[in-house]
Amino acid sequence: MHELLLEHRFTCPHCWADISTLVDLSVPEQEYTEDCEVCCRPILIRCSAAGGVLLGFEAEAD
Repeated sequence: MHELLLEHRFTCPHCWADISTLVDLSVPEQEYTEDCEVCCRPILIRCSAAGGVLLGFEAEAD
């Protein structure tokens, strides 16, 4: 199962810090809110995957 988890780095849309999240590549479409580990403000994350490959990733202010 570990091969289906991907650490993905992105920029916080609030404070512009470089942060990371784990993406489960076994789920085709995901949308969830995660707090920034630096400024603690909410980030709306949308991602898509197929065949164990990350196809799209968006992070925007929530």
